[in-house]
Amino acid sequence: MAFLDGTVVNVALPDIGRDFDASTSALQWILNGYLLTLASLILLGGSLGDRYGRRRVFVLGVALFTLASLLCAIAPSVELLIGARLLQGIGGALLTPGSLALIEASFRPTDRARAIGAWSGLGGVATAFGPLLGGYLIEAVSWRAIFLINLPLGLFVGWAAGRHVPESSDPMAAGGKVDLQGAALAALGLAGTTYALIEAPGQGASAAILVTGLGGLLALAAFFVHERRTANPMLPLEIFRSRQFSAANAVTFVVYAALGGVFFLLVAFLQISLGYSPIAAGSASLPVTFLMLLFSARAGMLAQRIGPRLPLTIGPIVIALGLLWLSQVEPGDSYVSAILPPIVVFGLGLTLVVAPVTATVLAAADSRHSGIASGVNNAVARVAGLLAVAVLPVIAGLTGDSFYDPEKMTDGFQMAMMACAALSAAGGLLAWLTIEPNVLHTEPEPGGDTPDRLAEDHTCAINGPPLRPGREADCTAEPAETTATT
Repeated sequence: MAFLDGTVVNVALPDIGRDFDASTSALQWILNGYLLTLASLILLGGSLGDRYGRRRVFVLGVALFTLASLLCAIAPSVELLIGARLLQGIGGALLTPGSLALIEASFRPTDRARAIGAWSGLGGVATAFGPLLGGYLIEAVSWRAIFLINLPLGLFVGWAAGRHVPESSDPMAAGGKVDLQGAALAALGLAGTTYALIEAPGQGASAAILVTGLGGLLALAAFFVHERRTANPMLPLEIFRSRQFSAANAVTFVVYAALGGVFFLLVAFLQISLGYSPIAAGSASLPVTFLMLLFSARAGMLAQRIGPRLPLTIGPIVIALGLLWLSQVEPGDSYVSAILPPIVVFGLGLTLVVAPVTATVLAAADSRHSGIASGVNNAVARVAGLLAVAVLPVIAGLTGDSFYDPEKMTDGFQMAMMACAALSAAGGLLAWLTIEPNVLHTEPEPGGDTPDRLAEDHTCAINGPPLRPGREADCTAEPAETTATT
């Protein structure tokens, strides 16, 4: 649901803008309002899950996200829609790190790369499938329907998590105080800087812009000072002592900034400049969905076998080639000859990035910090997308009413794709220079990976109880007995 809403709204922006007579900055806030609270509080979400139970916090996030989706669907004005999107981001901040941390806690180390690959692939499918689903719903019903689809999804996920997902937590964090001051400083810092970046093109260097921008930067600086000194930090800074953890997050930031720009502008360009209907614009990225579904799990396994450096170097460069190709699209070009080939190249590069970078982040962090490690990586990705949505329209000259001008949108899109290609290529170079080739290597567990060991029941959570009651004996039985039970 969280990944789906990260892109499905993009398709609806032209219709929302016309319905509410909204400015470009208002459209940016519809996207960035969600990203802002998501990025600001996702560390808190990971920390709360580590302390109070990842499944418990995950289900709470799903419930809040579902309620906020209903408010988005019935919003009577753009201001209330933005407010509901802010609430939706809070729900996303609670559920997103928990989903990955639950997987990390429930699989053996030798199986995690494949499991994370499946998680990344399905998340990528949701991200890429969003424009298609959104386009269909916009044409068949209304843009409001894109939010209503979360209601049945939320009810199902809440039920399934409570029935089938094992609870897990960090025993060392349980009972500690929640770092509310850190969460407030992070939210204020991101809010101030984002407001300044989005509103500056329209207002100029006014006193309000300067004060909020400078205040945001000071709040972010205060956040890191506070996290270093507090006894129960929301973000334990020692996790950045791992060079690989820091490097993988740096690669995430650079590459996901490029991806944020692409998903923000592509469907709008296809509708405004090329005259595509919402469903046609959404369908344009469907090949990415299939590629992610087919190859993401395999990319995770490949990264574990050969190391993540090569995939994280080649993947962003392939993405950059696809974006450079996409920057040559002109009004009147055929989809099959001009748009489909670069979309396929882009999708192939994306499959080499998503699972390996996620697996690298989690492998580089202590397993007890899986919730906060997931939160950090997701926060980095969302902040990167947030900044891309805030800055890219300024770089591309798509401010004010120019967003709806087909000629200006074409020029701006082409410039934006070249900028995103440069960012992605820089991410590939950064990966080659900083990512170690063997960071995903896992040592054999005591006793070796004998056939009996490999036949053990993998439903027993590594850091949590069994998936089903009454299975405790399976987790402690001798290999032969476990195999027989299985």
